[in-house]
Amino acid sequence: MKACLKSELIDQVYVSTDSQAYADRATGYGAQAPFLRPKEISGDKSTDLEFMLQAINWFTQQECVPEYIVHIRPTTPFRNPKLMDDAIRLFTNERNHTALRSVHEMSESAYKSFEVTEDGNLKKLGTNDSSLDSANSARQDFPKTYMANGYVDVLSVPFITENNLLHGDKVLPFITPEVVEVDTFYDFEHLEFQHSNNSKLYDQLWVSE
Repeated sequence: MKACLKSELIDQVYVSTDSQAYADRATGYGAQAPFLRPKEISGDKSTDLEFMLQAINWFTQQECVPEYIVHIRPTTPFRNPKLMDDAIRLFTNERNHTALRSVHEMSESAYKSFEVTEDGNLKKLGTNDSSLDSANSARQDFPKTYMANGYVDVLSVPFITENNLLHGDKVLPFITPEVVEVDTFYDFEHLEFQHSNNSKLYDQLWVSE
């Protein structure tokens, strides 16, 4: 949230949550939380599209619908506001894409990944090919593949409302440094380690320039 407040291009910062406690904490840090997310779209299997449509409906009622929404996921707490602004400029300056998503290069190509078949054998990911010798080739022999992260997404509100889709089929990639996604308690420990060894992670958000 602090990164959003320090962005030069983000006009308003809103927090979507079903928790009044989190909403109060967000407003204490300078964001806005004028509505709570309904329980029915706040479960483990709820989609981003559901809460985004709720937000857009609220903006419509307030007669202040934005053209773009910058979607910042709480699972990626270390961000550089300047890098976020670069992503926003990239998407808003060229109008041929339906959304922008941040990604980072995978350390191992996804072409070297496997699934387990119903009869308990390994097979190449997304195929029915269980002959794995070719997957043992050096990673440099495979195409680069990228993993979506929560650094910054830029969304087109007109596209969402017209198509009932969040990203569409012409998504502009924004390649970021590799980031840690917070999904487990171990990830918090990793973040604490990063913070203790890199003061810039703190300075870029909290220290005035």
